[in-house]
Formats: sequence, structure tokens, C-alpha cells
Amino acid sequence: MDIQALSPEIIQETQVQSSATTTDSIPTDLINATFSSTCIDLISAPLSSRILSFSDEFFAPASNLLNPLPPIHRPGVFIATGAWYDGWETRRHNTRPYDWVVIKLGVASGRVRGVEIDTAFFTGNYAEAVSVQGCFESGDNADEKVKGEEYEGWKEVLGRRVCGPSRRHGWRVEGGMEVTHVKLCMFPDGGIARFRLFGEAVPVWPQDEEEEVELSAAVMGGVAIACSDEHFGRKENLLLPGRGMDMGDGWETKRSRGKGHVDWAVVRLGARGRVSRIVFDTRHFIGNFPQCVKVEGCDIQDSEETPGSADKRWTELMGAEKLGPDELFEFKGERIRMANGQKYSHVRITMIPDGGVKSLDESTKKGEKEGPVL
Repeated sequence: MDIQALSPEIIQETQVQSSATTTDSIPTDLINATFSSTCIDLISAPLSSRILSFSDEFFAPASNLLNPLPPIHRPGVFIATGAWYDGWETRRHNTRPYDWVVIKLGVASGRVRGVEIDTAFFTGNYAEAVSVQGCFESGDNADEKVKGEEYEGWKEVLGRRVCGPSRRHGWRVEGGMEVTHVKLCMFPDGGIARFRLFGEAVPVWPQDEEEEVELSAAVMGGVAIACSDEHFGRKENLLLPGRGMDMGDGWETKRSRGKGHVDWAVVRLGARGRVSRIVFDTRHFIGNFPQCVKVEGCDIQDSEETPGSADKRWTELMGAEKLGPDELFEFKGERIRMANGQKYSHVRITMIPDGGVKSLDESTKKGEKEGPVL
């Protein structure tokens, strides 16, 4: 009987396939729906995530992995090293098992719930497989400690998974491992356009009971869980730090034509608390800011429940207030209805009739908040 000899390539492919499970994989068209209402991208560049070290980035820089925008394609455009790619690409013929990049999360730490690897526009040069490792290291020297190849504290977040050309790949991660840094491994070399690490921020609360805390901020555990529309700008942008680079860094809806139209977004706060100050930022929104905004709140004990737009538990926090172009608008004191000390787990922002804002800040004093809304 003839026995067929297996090439090293076939053996390697078989080993990779056997290490993957079918239960944790998410269809491409369901990745957004799976994570967008419960998680943030813990390594998004606007959160101040950053690349600490890498094995190689000869063709395209590793920092592209953290770009929150979808990858773009520029066929026929060449730079000194070859064709231009919107992603991370290493040189050919890697003599080691894999290329790697170490990333510091943009939050103090986070519980990992999912991973996305996007190989958009990488066809003959895409990563054939990936794995993700994580660690929890704090202190002044944590970054220096984990960035070197000699660091041995990595634990598996996602085992080796097969990737295909020019497509999004998503996986659920069970257990909610808490990490401060992650290491993406690419087998054996090649290119990846984007890397997303979905999860919940685990904030570090200030010790001073009088210090103000931004309950809605993504870095403090806030999550934008639903909205009426996000045609021009994502709802998640509302909760990011800073004032943004341009109009694309805010939440913006399409133009409305019907009478009485409003647009809204629901935010799950990082902790239950009394809201004492509300700030809207219309930076970069000059001809398309909303005429007015109003804010409502509700307190929901069930962390799995998402309050709908018609939910009767919404109570007014701030009545309709006018906004203007390219400016910060702060509301506090009598302009916020404290509702007899009511604490809130969720807030709903309504834009009248439509438009865009850069960010929202719902703040309280540290002593006026309770545990996280998870």
C-alpha cells in the first residue's frame, strides 16, 4: 500500500486548524452586533493605546493596527519599501516561528471579551494565522518589563487561529481575562490591517472623595450601547478623551427632513452615580451642530438590559438647551435636575433635530458614585 508523504506546509496547516474551535468564531457580518453594545475597543488609538515594541515593520508600521477607521486601499501607490498598505506588514522569509507586536492598552486595564483581526486588502501577503497573549503588569516600569522578548509573563488570550485574505475575522473570548498589555503574534509573517480587542475597561477610581469623575468616559467604563443613527460618525466617539482631530472624531447623524425628528444615543455609565455636571463639545461641528440637546437618565439594576427609546423609566436630567458651533457647553447647578439625589446607570442624549457633537461628559464626585455597571 502506498502511503502519501505530507509536506511541512500541509502539516503546519493541519496543526493550525486543529487548534481552532468553531464555537468561538463569529461571522463577519455579526462582529459589530456582537460587541458594539457591550464593549469598547481597548486598544483603539484615540484611547492613547500605543505600540511598545515589535519584531519587524519593514513594509508598513505596526501603529496602523490601532487606527479606529476602516482600512483603505491605494492600488498603484508605491513607497520606498514597495506597495503602500494601510496596516502592519513585515518582511518575507521570517526565520522565527512568528512576528509579534506588544501593545499597551489605552485604559488602566480591561477584561477581554473578543478579538478582531482584519486583513483588508492583504491578499498575497496576509497573515496565515494569529494568536493573542495578555498580561497584567502595573507600576512605573511595567512597559519596559513587558516590551522585551525575554518577558515570560504572557498568558494565552486567544490560541492560534487561521486567517484568510482581505476579510474581517472575529472570535469571542471566554473568561474575561483582565490585562494591561497584549501581544499579537502573526504566523509566520505577512500583513494585518487592523487589530481590535473588545472588552470592558476596569477603571482606577481616585482616592479623593471630592474629586470629580467622568462617569460616561470610555476609560472609566462608559459604553455607548445604542443610537438612532450614526451615518457620518460613530456613537462610540462620544466617550473618547480629548477634543478630536476633525469632524470624523465625533458622533454625527444624517440630515433629517421630517417634522419633529430627533436623534438619540444611549450610554451605559461606568458606575451608578448622581450627575452633577454635563458638558457637550461641538468642536469641528460648525455648520452641522444640533439646534438643541437634552439629557435623560434611568437606573437599571439588570446589567444585561438595554433601555429602549420608549422606556417609561427615563426621567429628565436636563431640558432642551441650545448649542453653538465649535465650542464647549457646560451645564450644572439649576440647569440639571438632580431628581432628589437620584442615581443613574444609563443616560440618553437627544439631538434636536439632528447633527453632530464631538463628545459628552457626565460627571459626579467620586463619593457620589457606586460600583461599576457591568
